[in-house]
Amino acid sequence: MNIREIKSGIFYAGVNDRVTDRFEALWPLPYGVSYNSYIVKGVKTALVDTVEIGTILDYLKAIHEIIGNGGIDYVVVNHMEPDHSGSIPLILSKYPEAKLVGNKQTLGMVRGFYDVDDDRLMEITDGSTLDLGGKTLKFYLTPMVHWPETMMTYVEEDKVLFSGDAFGTFGALNGGVVDCEMETGWYRDEMYRYYSNIVGKYGRFVARALDKLKDLPIEYICSTHGPVWHDKIADVVAIYRNLAQYRSEPGVTIVYGSMYGNTAEVAEEIGRKLSAKGIRNIKIHNASKSNMSYMISDAFRYEGLIVGSPTYSMNILPPVEQFMIAMKTREIKDKVVATFGSFTWAAAAGAKLNEYVADMKLEVVDSLVMKQSADESTFEDIDRLVDNFVAALRLK
Repeated sequence: MNIREIKSGIFYAGVNDRVTDRFEALWPLPYGVSYNSYIVKGVKTALVDTVEIGTILDYLKAIHEIIGNGGIDYVVVNHMEPDHSGSIPLILSKYPEAKLVGNKQTLGMVRGFYDVDDDRLMEITDGSTLDLGGKTLKFYLTPMVHWPETMMTYVEEDKVLFSGDAFGTFGALNGGVVDCEMETGWYRDEMYRYYSNIVGKYGRFVARALDKLKDLPIEYICSTHGPVWHDKIADVVAIYRNLAQYRSEPGVTIVYGSMYGNTAEVAEEIGRKLSAKGIRNIKIHNASKSNMSYMISDAFRYEGLIVGSPTYSMNILPPVEQFMIAMKTREIKDKVVATFGSFTWAAAAGAKLNEYVADMKLEVVDSLVMKQSADESTFEDIDRLVDNFVAALRLK
């Protein structure tokens, strides 16, 4: 149990999950994940968010270690996704005096998921407060970050923000809880992956939430996944603002599919030519092998995206098409894009890739199509594509 008093009367009571293989049954968890919950003790006691039901035993031990035989007066629900709300029925059963606190959307979901009696529910609105006696909770509605009911809770006296999924990362906590207690560099990559995989579609809503909170004095950001942010608040807010506005880092992501190696040869040659042109951050993914989670993350993170596929049944190779669907679903923006396709007797993949790019309201800087295998003209096309692509990057 990683129990930690963050500030006087404010405690971390979360748990680690090093067993679950995939988050939301989709995204790999090679370093595990934490489900973060917090306790705020004034005259009355509030529990802020709960945890995934499979970790309930450790969670109940953590709560008991903090409050002993005392009670919980309020259970504040910032986000209803079951990895945070799954323990609500057991918590309400164990603490029969507790009221569940949430906004109108939250309470509708609570009734739907857990059939909680109305007399246990307390509805709050944007900007309303709850006095615990020495600790005042203020609520900020932040819809679509990343569900319609999401909100954040702020402790006015201590300048502590409970941010729900915002500013979260994949990766369990390894002993420490607050960022100043640990090396956090590797969480940066996991934050990009977490945001792009889960929140990425909702950038405009994240931007609105950041604007709403920008003048709030904050000493600690307590997310529902990953470290509590203190020393690194400016850094993580900047990452989220850049991601919400679809700003990218210098670099290029190449995603390709290849059945017999011919399209792969083009991808590798493009990578070599980009490197020769001075591009230093290049990520190349074979879509048939790389996990979608990492392809999405790199595509979000870097300013250049090059996608290639052979023609397969008059279409795009399915793993590449799944990647393009993921990009379209996340409404990816502000990228320099090029494509390449190959075919044996009937060309289709290149044109269909370009259709996806057009659907994303992006421009294809250059495109090449190879018949059967690479020859001298193919390498000339690669030189042209790379020249045009790099020129577009430098104008960005």
